[in-house]
Amino acid sequence: MAHNQFELLKQRRFLPYFVTQSLGAFNDNVYRQAIIGLLFALGIDLEQRTLYTNLAPALFILPYFLFSGLAGQIAEKLEKSRLVRITTMMEIVIMSVAAVGFVLESLPVLLVALFLTGLQSTLFGPVKYSILPSVLKPEELTGGNGLVEMGTSMSILLGMIAGGLVFVVAGEHGPEAAAFTIVALAITGNLVSRAIPRVEASAPDLKINWNPLPESLKALRLARRTPAVRNAVLGVSWFWFVGTVITAQLPTYAELHLGGGNTLYLFCFVLFSVGTGIGSLLCEKLSRRTVEIGLVPLGAFGMTAFCVDLYFARPGLALAAGLDVAGFIDAPGSWRIMADLTLIGLFAGLYIVPLFALVQSRTPKGELSRVIAGLNIQNAFFIVLAAMIGIAVQRFLGWSIPEVFLALGIANALVAILIFSIVPEFFLRFIAWMYVTLFYRVTIRGVEEHVPDEGAALLVCNHVSYMDPVLISAAVPRPIRFVMYYKIFRVPMMNWVFRAYRAIPIAGAKEDPEVMEAAFEEIRAALDAGELVCIFPEGALTKDGEIAPFRGGVERILATHPVPVVPMALTGLWDSMWSKRDSRLGRLRVPRRLRAAVAVIAEAAIPGAVATAASLEARVRALRGNQP
Repeated sequence: MAHNQFELLKQRRFLPYFVTQSLGAFNDNVYRQAIIGLLFALGIDLEQRTLYTNLAPALFILPYFLFSGLAGQIAEKLEKSRLVRITTMMEIVIMSVAAVGFVLESLPVLLVALFLTGLQSTLFGPVKYSILPSVLKPEELTGGNGLVEMGTSMSILLGMIAGGLVFVVAGEHGPEAAAFTIVALAITGNLVSRAIPRVEASAPDLKINWNPLPESLKALRLARRTPAVRNAVLGVSWFWFVGTVITAQLPTYAELHLGGGNTLYLFCFVLFSVGTGIGSLLCEKLSRRTVEIGLVPLGAFGMTAFCVDLYFARPGLALAAGLDVAGFIDAPGSWRIMADLTLIGLFAGLYIVPLFALVQSRTPKGELSRVIAGLNIQNAFFIVLAAMIGIAVQRFLGWSIPEVFLALGIANALVAILIFSIVPEFFLRFIAWMYVTLFYRVTIRGVEEHVPDEGAALLVCNHVSYMDPVLISAAVPRPIRFVMYYKIFRVPMMNWVFRAYRAIPIAGAKEDPEVMEAAFEEIRAALDAGELVCIFPEGALTKDGEIAPFRGGVERILATHPVPVVPMALTGLWDSMWSKRDSRLGRLRVPRRLRAAVAVIAEAAIPGAVATAASLEARVRALRGNQP
């Protein structure tokens, strides 16, 4: 098991896939930039170059609209490593056609190959993201996605640079050099893909509907079926909207507002791409190896703040012209612009990685490829929409590029508020993540080894403070249904929070028998659905820091559903302001210590058929030791 995301790069289950997808993104951008180099080498006039720059993206993205529904079905039905090899073999054929276009210096042939490249990317897209949950454990999902996003960002950047250099370095032999390069990269990608281990088909019995239109609509419906996934998909598409607006403006922004040319534009793109890569890699560390959607609001608010600041950093035209990178860096105010571009990318990385991990972890494996296909259709629509709006507001409203950045920052805040209001879980997890990060140093032991990666299980834990569910959620990479006292569940202003977390309210038999029976019924339904359920068998917060006797409710659950039971213990929370160590007035004080050391400890699961309240209590007591 990899305890650091970079350990995945040493393992066959991940490395060949990572290299294959990175080479694919790299080659796509080498090819597209090499076409631009050919246009300059042939002396094509500005009007025809402009026609290409508008036509090429449309040809590349059109297959996403036409064939994504079909691609999602194929990715569900076929064994996944085989499908990756098929798509990389397609890349060899397509790049061979493109090579002929370069040698013949035929723009029509190159544009046909570009459309086919978009088709190949459309077929590869669903398997690119649906393969990850099959080869990674839940606690590795965020780190794996972070590496993929970093690899994609860096591959796009390096591909643009390499493609732009082909004709500069090769001179009059540029067409031949471009032809050789793209075919060699395609062959390399296919050879590497052959090392990807076998990954079984997620829906081998699926009957493929070859009519793409109804299947595309079906994929979009699948992507919108559950609120959390629907809004995560919307968030991913919005990421592409923001990225498209920013990157589309950078060439003109670098010339008009920064005083440079193509080199300075590339430097700005480097800052944005490197920032995105760093943010993507930070997600695993910040999320404590869980799918921490609390990072999404942090990323959204950071993107807004630095998009707005980018406007104020340089609202007018450049103070000088003809600057190279060194000249720009020495110019007044440049460091602020550089920081803004880098931090927009960094927070974009924090924003996008948890969203992809959420889609992967909350979607049934037999539907994930089709959900990703629906996501790709929506992404394509948002990319086109972003390009059209970017052109329209400048041409018809007369907005400057800094004003576009300001409007984008404001729009980003509004979209974030919309998403978080529809699914409060995002914002609630952000508050919980912030609180745990600021006030605790959390040590997690045994959770990755002993909490099942999938399937139903019961978590039993000592109950020390009101923050116990938050800390357990921060330690366990899967969603958890917590059982809680019904009177707390009904507290005004907090009830909507507990409902958003899908908590299960329970009462004592003498307090409210109907609530108690409803609770056990909901617990059974959750276990039948393969979910994790966490109970605190003491039935109340500890009043003296010691573990109270476990009640018999756990045995009643296991009598009908003998699922694995994972004993867990919390330590270090008795001194918390959220425990019952102090009076109610005393609990209003500020915390005794910032960054207090707490631990979440798990032990090997006990078969539900033999677990008893007494045996579980003994295991939890042993786990906790002498630390309240």
